[in-house]
Amino acid sequence: MSDTMTREQANELLHKYVKGENYITHSYAVEAIMRALARRLDPEREEFWACCGLLHDLDEETANWRVDFASHGPVSCQILRDNGFEIPEMEEAIKAHNPICGKVAKTTLELALLAADPMSGFVKAVAQIYPDKKVASVKPKSIRKRFKETRFAAGANRQYMMAIEEVGIPFDDFAEIALQAMVEIADEIGL
Repeated sequence: MSDTMTREQANELLHKYVKGENYITHSYAVEAIMRALARRLDPEREEFWACCGLLHDLDEETANWRVDFASHGPVSCQILRDNGFEIPEMEEAIKAHNPICGKVAKTTLELALLAADPMSGFVKAVAQIYPDKKVASVKPKSIRKRFKETRFAAGANRQYMMAIEEVGIPFDDFAEIALQAMVEIADEIGL
């Protein structure tokens, strides 16, 4: 068992277990946001944070989460172990991004991943209302405005996104960080 992982190994695992293009681009978006958050919160471990973001939905097509949503997260941890990786901190962060599985986000890493996951989808939803559907066209103030509209992207858990404030990053700053991170990989994620 290995207690470390490279980005290349994480990407190989993602592609081994996840085939849907939307799931893959979502994973890349969360990876980018986590990398950007790490630069601010834990710069020495940027790669590790990015890998946690990349693999947070590793079980998306494997776990029977439509029947038992609590399985989403723990199944990813089992996949990691089945592939020779035993990284407890990563496992805890992956589980914490789905509190329904019983893990409450407490650490800075866990809270960041909890917030980054829905934020990636929210930024994408905002981009979709622009004529060109590009994240480069989105302004941070648009994210803030749409965030207040509870019917807009209703599936994006705003409480989870606000968890970022527990690590000392105001939501407005988070919106800018996430947007910029996604703009940097816009071609990769088709936005």
